Amino acid sequence: MKQVFSDFSKLIKFRLSFTVVFSASISFLIGQKMQIGRSHDINWVKRMNELGETNIVQSINWGNWLILIAGGFLVTAAANCFNEIIEKDLDKLMARTKDRPMPAGRMTTGQGLIIGVFMAFLGTWLLGKLNLETGLLSVFSIFLYAFVYTPLKRKSPIAVFVGAIPGALPPLIGYLAAFGNLKAEMFQPVDYWVAIVLFLIQFVWQFPHFWAIAWVLDDDYKKAGFRLLPTKKRDKTSALLTFLSTLILIPVSLLPTFYGFGGYYIAGLSLIAGLIFSWLALKLLLSRDLADARKVMFCSFFYIPAVQLGLLLNFIAK
Repeated sequence: MKQVFSDFSKLIKFRLSFTVVFSASISFLIGQKMQIGRSHDINWVKRMNELGETNIVQSINWGNWLILIAGGFLVTAAANCFNEIIEKDLDKLMARTKDRPMPAGRMTTGQGLIIGVFMAFLGTWLLGKLNLETGLLSVFSIFLYAFVYTPLKRKSPIAVFVGAIPGALPPLIGYLAAFGNLKAEMFQPVDYWVAIVLFLIQFVWQFPHFWAIAWVLDDDYKKAGFRLLPTKKRDKTSALLTFLSTLILIPVSLLPTFYGFGGYYIAGLSLIAGLIFSWLALKLLLSRDLADARKVMFCSFFYIPAVQLGLLLNFIAK
């Protein structure tokens, strides 16, 4: 039984799936807090009543939050499952993946496909219960990750750009899910900016994150023919682009404060985290050492949850 749970965890890439769901759940809570703040605005409530809109959020809907977590986890797990089905023979070649259930022979691709399809349908159905747009975005995310990003990994470093799109959709999905049935009258101009900025922060973050991982695992990736570093090798240009991506992340992370829905505390947190991230990337540029690449990689693991939690706390404190 222990082996079954271990295999299932490897099949769905549990830690990756958990990280994705975390981002979506934080954005959902931010979206709910935005609406709760409006419920205290008499003029806004009056306007909603005049439009016949009675679905005014006055407290966090924890039931929908749980639906988002369950649906988001299943959709992400399905995409990871399809990824492993496609890469089964390649996974056999790499030390970090050869013990996954399919390349190790403990699960057939047919069994994996049944599990993946079941999770995809159930997850999409759950997210679709929140609103149609959330369900459609989940389908788009599965398709782009499993059937576009996955085969591109062996063809071109542009795979990182393609993979960053589904990787950045969870915060957008979470924010849209917070509004229930999406209607134009429920949205204010700031909502569009919040949704876009949440997407952008996670989108830009993925470049130094992916490239640091690719630097650390380059020897293993080469066995499967994966080309994820910008120049396909550990050189100065790849390190420079990693460093530049951390610099770009700094102004992007300050957009919440610039557009007025984030305070100075979250700006300070984002700036400090961004400077640390950039400093470690600069050290990698100067040394091009594996140990420095690991530091950038581990920093990326902490950066995104820290910034997202800081933004949520900013809304809670209002």
